[in-house]
Amino acid sequence: MPRTATARTPERAELLEFLRARTRCVLITTRSDGGPQVSPVTYGVDVEGRLVIASYPQRAKSRNARRTPAVAACVLSEDWNGPYVQVEGTAEVLELPAAVEPLVEYFRVISGEHPDWDEYRAAMVRQGKCLIRVTIDRWGPIATGGFPPELGQPTTS
Repeated sequence: MPRTATARTPERAELLEFLRARTRCVLITTRSDGGPQVSPVTYGVDVEGRLVIASYPQRAKSRNARRTPAVAACVLSEDWNGPYVQVEGTAEVLELPAAVEPLVEYFRVISGEHPDWDEYRAAMVRQGKCLIRVTIDRWGPIATGGFPPELGQPTTS
């Protein structure tokens, strides 16, 4: 049966609930020439309601976010046809050693408790990780794809 598209802009609390139930998004940063750079990433939402993304300092998304902190993300559902939302915000890139404890929180909000936090911290340092943290400034509707509502339920023939 054909689906009708939906779009409803949530309040911040509902947005955060939606974001916390997911872990995949497409992060959009700005290249030095002004064009978009797009990265599929795993993210979490920290206790302050910011998107958190583990990366490496030399990756394009990290370099771009450092230079131009205005970023956007399209948060996707596990189901390709599930609801999605676009969020926009201001990024900051935390590098080691300041990134270690925020990386612990990143792991915690996505996967829960680690069996050995000292081992995890050492691995983050050894790997030279950084953390991109995005303060959400605005967002669009939580939407689903489908036929425009004004068309009603199209029939297939």
